[in-house]
Amino acid sequence: MKKDKDTITAEELDRRFDDGEDISDFLDWDKATRPGLEPRRINVDLPSWMISALDKQASLIGVTRQSIIKVWLSERIKAERAEH
Repeated sequence: MKKDKDTITAEELDRRFDDGEDISDFLDWDKATRPGLEPRRINVDLPSWMISALDKQASLIGVTRQSIIKVWLSERIKAERAEH
């Protein structure tokens, strides 16, 4: 009787991944998570001029208001981390 998934050591998995091999046969996608990326909701009150400006910029590049806010916040956080 064959097992559902093959098993290998963590070191072997790392080596195969680093070598560019397909490791998908060794992963259980039903249990996969992305630690630290779970969404959390926040509320931010902004003046209407700022919302209008965000909407205009988002429209220019074809993304949603939420997307542009996340990208800009991410860029700023990375820049601040690089300075310190």
